[in-house]
Amino acid sequence: MEMQLEGSCHCRAVRFRVTAGAPMPFNLCYCAICRKTAGAGGFAINLGADFRTLEVDGRDAIRTYRARLEDGSESLAERSFCGACGSQLWLWDPRWPEQVHPHASAVDTPLPVPPHRWHMMLAARPDWVVDCVADQDRSFDEYPDRSLADWHEENA
Repeated sequence: MEMQLEGSCHCRAVRFRVTAGAPMPFNLCYCAICRKTAGAGGFAINLGADFRTLEVDGRDAIRTYRARLEDGSESLAERSFCGACGSQLWLWDPRWPEQVHPHASAVDTPLPVPPHRWHMMLAARPDWVVDCVADQDRSFDEYPDRSLADWHEENA
């Protein structure tokens, strides 16, 4: 299911358009990086899109963050956010340069409702976050052995 997505930051200094082959917000990540940079509910939801199609207005307002990993090294992944209002926009990783992962919270286009969700990195979930895993959902203490593309292929 391919969709054209439009998104923005809260103050609208940054607006973007991208074509997403994986537009369903099904994958909730509870890792400390996602949770602390973009997950006010205790998790973040990233979508899968084609980096080559990303068009941005207000690029001068964008800042990037490369997370510090547990071993002290810096992540290769770049988390883009608005320097004016702080809204998280997308993640891009040079190891998979053809992909970009917009945050579902930054997307203004209505998104399809997934038939079920994956809750990943639950071992990193703090006690205050109450998981809302439905009967049909799957949960993982770490990263699942399946990718965003796998989930969409299985649930198209």
